[in-house]
Amino acid sequence: MSQKYRIEHDSMGELQVPADALWGAQTQRAVQNFPVSGQRMPRAFIRALGLIKGSAAEVNGALGLLPKGVARAIMLAAAEVAQGNHDAHFPVDVYQTGSGTSSNMNANEVIATLANRNGKAGRTRVHPNDHVNLGQSSNDVVPTAIRVSAVLETREQLLPALVHLRRTIDKRGRSLRSVVKTGRTHLMDAMPLTFGQEFGAWSAQLASAQARIEDSLKRLRRLPLGGTAIGTGINADPRFGARVARALSTDTGARFESAENKFEGLAAQDDAVELSGQLNALAVALIKIANDLRWMNSGPLAGLGEIELPALQPGSSIMPGKVNPVIPEATVMAAAQVIGHHTAITVAGQTGNFQLNVTLPLIAANLLDSIQLLASVSRLLADSAIAGLAVRQDKVRDALDRNPILVTALNPIIGYEKAAAIAKRAYKEGRPVLEVAREDSGLSEAELRRLLDPAGLTQGGIHG
Repeated sequence: MSQKYRIEHDSMGELQVPADALWGAQTQRAVQNFPVSGQRMPRAFIRALGLIKGSAAEVNGALGLLPKGVARAIMLAAAEVAQGNHDAHFPVDVYQTGSGTSSNMNANEVIATLANRNGKAGRTRVHPNDHVNLGQSSNDVVPTAIRVSAVLETREQLLPALVHLRRTIDKRGRSLRSVVKTGRTHLMDAMPLTFGQEFGAWSAQLASAQARIEDSLKRLRRLPLGGTAIGTGINADPRFGARVARALSTDTGARFESAENKFEGLAAQDDAVELSGQLNALAVALIKIANDLRWMNSGPLAGLGEIELPALQPGSSIMPGKVNPVIPEATVMAAAQVIGHHTAITVAGQTGNFQLNVTLPLIAANLLDSIQLLASVSRLLADSAIAGLAVRQDKVRDALDRNPILVTALNPIIGYEKAAAIAKRAYKEGRPVLEVAREDSGLSEAELRRLLDPAGLTQGGIHG
């Protein structure tokens, strides 16, 4: 911003504002009052504020509460804010007043300035409070912006990324459905399964996560706009909230509705906490998948070495030739941050004293960051890890042949005790279980080959 200043005033008096800033006095006070983190409110949240202000002006104009020219000027200015044309003029820190009043007034002031410049308001000078904020309060605008931004980001970014990851996993699973490998429980050898079955479990996890997230959006779509200061709707037309919800639905393609109980939407942020909880569950699923990939890729000589992930960058500044599973590692870190965000959102969600939650900016910032992180690493995991992984067939087959747990299939025929003795001897002597079973079970080699066929064992059932 310019080092030159202009004088602005609000109800508390005059102060200097950078000459080229679109904001006014109340935003400037917030800049001075909250030099906390340097972290500004997310782009998605600013977009939502623009959408809300535009829809509010449209409805107020249609209700005859705003002159048509003023309504049009505000709508054009708000659209520019929603599109991201003026993000540099939203300097307020996340750690600000708990109602988000500073961010709401930031939007009001920027939009009023732009509306006065675009010349559509005629002779009326657009006022940030009297016109842009008409029928609204920070106390209902900010909770509404949390809901609108989270719904849109989830629909537009996260859910498509999850679908892409699932499709990538399913495609690789189909290509490897006949490749049998050693299963593992407790990180120890277990009965065999196919790569297709293992990948299918990942896909099912993600399908469940997607369903939970989609279900939580049903409640997040309920907008408390129209409740104004505490939920009673003082200074707002009774038709305002429902009409703005319809306008937002038309503008965005998402289905929003006016909350039946505006008091709940202001005093409690349980809907946001619920979505955060489902994002937390998705983070857990992604960590599970990422860690499976890391274990399967480990080695390549001293670890499991079942797969090779794409080699993306040198893995060490001192050990030549080392390549690390960097995409799963990045996934784990991003997911860990989401889990941390959920803890903060949970604590913040408890801070609804009487008629207002006073940690709204934190909820907004953490929720939107979680959505963005999960969307990004889901695509990264799909495109830079799973799509290009290769199976080391020789290593997989060797481990499978020496897996003493295959003897489990003989339990119905020779009994658990005798099967356990064969497994222990095979492990101790480092020999395939088929060889030892041929010597100790009393069964023919042909029958043993049929009973111990790893591919057959992946189908379950009682063998023999």
